[in-house]
Amino acid sequence: MMYQQGIPGQDLAVRPSQVEPAQQQPGNLGVLIGRIEEAVDEETSSIRTDINFDIKASNARKSRFLYELTRALKGAGGIAPPVEHREDLERLRGKLATNEAAIRAHLNAVNEIATLMQNAIQHAETDGTYSAGEFGYAR
Repeated sequence: MMYQQGIPGQDLAVRPSQVEPAQQQPGNLGVLIGRIEEAVDEETSSIRTDINFDIKASNARKSRFLYELTRALKGAGGIAPPVEHREDLERLRGKLATNEAAIRAHLNAVNEIATLMQNAIQHAETDGTYSAGEFGYAR
Protein backbone atom coordinates (compact mmCIF):
# COMPACT_ATOMS: atom_id res chain seq x y z
CA MET A 1 0.00 0.00 0.00
CA MET A 2 1.26 3.48 -0.80
CA TYR A 3 0.97 6.51 1.46
CA GLN A 4 0.43 10.18 0.73
CA GLN A 5 1.48 12.96 3.00
CA GLY A 6 -1.45 14.89 4.41
CA ILE A 7 -1.14 16.94 7.53
CA PRO A 8 2.44 16.78 8.84
CA GLY A 9 2.90 13.63 10.89
CA GLN A 10 -0.22 12.01 9.44
CA ASP A 11 -0.10 9.48 6.59
CA LEU A 12 -3.13 8.79 4.45
CA ALA A 13 -3.45 5.35 2.88
CA VAL A 14 -4.03 5.36 -0.87
CA ARG A 15 -5.74 2.42 -2.50
CA PRO A 16 -3.91 1.01 -5.54
CA SER A 17 -6.78 2.06 -7.83
CA GLN A 18 -6.19 5.68 -6.76
CA VAL A 19 -2.56 5.61 -7.86
CA GLU A 20 -1.91 6.85 -11.36
CA PRO A 21 -1.28 3.92 -13.73
CA ALA A 22 2.07 5.43 -14.69
CA GLN A 23 3.16 5.05 -11.04
CA GLN A 24 2.22 1.38 -10.98
CA GLN A 25 4.94 -1.12 -11.73
CA PRO A 26 4.60 -3.46 -14.74
CA GLY A 27 4.17 -6.42 -12.36
CA ASN A 28 0.91 -4.83 -11.25
CA LEU A 29 -0.68 -5.58 -14.64
CA GLY A 30 -1.89 -8.89 -13.23
CA VAL A 31 -3.40 -7.08 -10.24
CA LEU A 32 -5.14 -4.62 -12.55
CA ILE A 33 -6.53 -7.43 -14.70
CA GLY A 34 -7.78 -9.11 -11.51
CA ARG A 35 -9.58 -5.92 -10.42
CA ILE A 36 -11.17 -5.62 -13.85
CA GLU A 37 -12.32 -9.24 -13.69
CA GLU A 38 -13.89 -8.63 -10.28
CA ALA A 39 -15.74 -5.55 -11.54
CA VAL A 40 -16.97 -7.36 -14.66
CA ASP A 41 -18.08 -10.41 -12.65
CA GLU A 42 -19.91 -8.16 -10.18
CA GLU A 43 -21.64 -6.27 -12.98
CA THR A 44 -22.65 -9.45 -14.81
CA SER A 45 -24.09 -10.95 -11.63
CA SER A 46 -25.84 -7.73 -10.61
CA ILE A 47 -27.42 -7.19 -14.03
CA ARG A 48 -28.97 -10.63 -13.73
CA THR A 49 -30.14 -10.36 -10.12
CA ASP A 50 -30.29 -6.79 -8.75
CA ILE A 51 -33.20 -4.68 -10.00
CA ASN A 52 -31.64 -1.54 -8.44
CA PHE A 53 -28.18 -2.04 -9.96
CA ASP A 54 -26.55 1.23 -11.06
CA ILE A 55 -25.38 0.34 -14.54
CA LYS A 56 -24.22 3.91 -15.23
CA ALA A 57 -21.78 3.85 -12.30
CA SER A 58 -20.58 0.39 -13.27
CA ASN A 59 -20.00 1.53 -16.84
CA ALA A 60 -17.96 4.49 -15.58
CA ARG A 61 -15.87 2.11 -13.45
CA LYS A 62 -15.24 -0.15 -16.46
CA SER A 63 -14.24 2.85 -18.57
CA ARG A 64 -11.71 3.90 -15.92
CA PHE A 65 -10.31 0.37 -15.79
CA LEU A 66 -10.03 0.31 -19.60
CA TYR A 67 -8.04 3.54 -19.43
CA GLU A 68 -5.77 2.11 -16.73
CA LEU A 69 -5.30 -1.13 -18.68
CA THR A 70 -4.42 0.76 -21.85
CA ARG A 71 -1.87 2.85 -19.95
CA ALA A 72 -0.40 -0.23 -18.27
CA LEU A 73 -0.07 -2.08 -21.57
CA LYS A 74 1.62 0.92 -23.19
CA GLY A 75 3.89 1.17 -20.16
CA ALA A 76 4.81 -2.50 -20.53
CA GLY A 77 6.20 -1.58 -23.94
CA GLY A 78 5.39 -3.07 -27.28
CA ILE A 79 2.27 -3.86 -29.24
CA ALA A 80 1.65 -7.36 -27.89
CA PRO A 81 0.76 -7.86 -24.23
CA PRO A 82 3.48 -9.33 -22.03
CA VAL A 83 3.67 -13.13 -22.33
CA GLU A 84 3.11 -13.68 -18.62
CA HIS A 85 -0.28 -11.91 -18.83
CA ARG A 86 -1.70 -13.36 -22.04
CA GLU A 87 -3.58 -16.07 -20.16
CA ASP A 88 -5.03 -13.44 -17.81
CA LEU A 89 -6.13 -11.33 -20.76
CA GLU A 90 -7.76 -14.32 -22.48
CA ARG A 91 -9.69 -15.11 -19.30
CA LEU A 92 -10.74 -11.44 -19.10
CA ARG A 93 -11.87 -11.56 -22.73
CA GLY A 94 -14.14 -14.51 -21.94
CA LYS A 95 -15.63 -12.72 -18.94
CA LEU A 96 -16.23 -9.63 -21.06
CA ALA A 97 -18.06 -11.75 -23.65
CA THR A 98 -20.31 -13.14 -20.89
CA ASN A 99 -20.83 -9.60 -19.59
CA GLU A 100 -21.75 -8.38 -23.07
CA ALA A 101 -24.35 -11.15 -23.40
CA ALA A 102 -25.88 -10.17 -20.03
CA ILE A 103 -26.01 -6.49 -21.05
CA ARG A 104 -27.61 -7.36 -24.40
CA ALA A 105 -30.24 -9.52 -22.65
CA HIS A 106 -30.92 -6.67 -20.20
CA LEU A 107 -31.30 -4.13 -23.01
CA ASN A 108 -33.58 -6.46 -24.96
CA ALA A 109 -35.77 -6.90 -21.87
CA VAL A 110 -35.91 -3.13 -21.34
CA ASN A 111 -36.87 -2.67 -24.99
CA GLU A 112 -39.65 -5.28 -24.73
CA ILE A 113 -41.07 -3.64 -21.60
CA ALA A 114 -40.93 -0.20 -23.23
CA THR A 115 -42.78 -1.56 -26.27
CA LEU A 116 -45.44 -3.17 -24.08
CA MET A 117 -45.90 0.08 -22.15
CA GLN A 118 -46.09 2.12 -25.36
CA ASN A 119 -48.73 -0.22 -26.77
CA ALA A 120 -50.73 -0.13 -23.53
CA ILE A 121 -50.65 3.70 -23.45
CA GLN A 122 -51.71 3.94 -27.10
CA HIS A 123 -54.51 1.45 -26.50
CA ALA A 124 -55.72 3.35 -23.43
CA GLU A 125 -55.67 6.70 -25.25
CA THR A 126 -57.68 5.58 -28.24
CA ASP A 127 -61.36 4.89 -28.14
CA GLY A 128 -61.58 3.93 -31.80
CA THR A 129 -63.44 7.07 -32.88
CA TYR A 130 -60.84 8.23 -35.34
CA SER A 131 -59.07 4.98 -36.19
CA ALA A 132 -58.79 3.87 -39.80
CA GLY A 133 -60.48 0.61 -38.82
CA GLU A 134 -63.68 2.45 -37.96
CA PHE A 135 -63.94 3.75 -41.53
CA GLY A 136 -63.07 0.49 -43.24
CA TYR A 137 -59.59 1.59 -44.44
CA ALA A 138 -57.47 -0.72 -42.30
CA ARG A 139 -56.36 -3.90 -44.04
